Amino acid sequence: MSEFSPCPKCNCEYTYPSDNLLVCPECFYEWNPEEVEVDEVNTSAKVLDSNGNELQDGDTVVVIKDLPVKGAPKPIKAGTKVKNIRLTDGDHNIDCKIDGFGAMGLKSEFVRKA
Repeated sequence: MSEFSPCPKCNCEYTYPSDNLLVCPECFYEWNPEEVEVDEVNTSAKVLDSNGNELQDGDTVVVIKDLPVKGAPKPIKAGTKVKNIRLTDGDHNIDCKIDGFGAMGLKSEFVRKA
């Protein structure tokens, strides 16, 4: 195991120093470890809706287009209001409960803040 921090792009643990930078042997990304630590402290994961508004836990959003649901006979219709969302990490960054469908993960690009 390396005593250096893992690569911020691919999380490779086999990073090595080169001058004052760290280098990833898998993706060849080079970074300054002091700058990355400062950036991690300053940046918080912001989730934006389709209009660029920042979303927060507990917000109410509206679906902007029909969304097909795997295994369901009908899609989630555009205009469906979703209350009390929870933000998560990952591709589907909104967890919610939709009446008639149950618990579900949505992508923030398909909703707008109500």
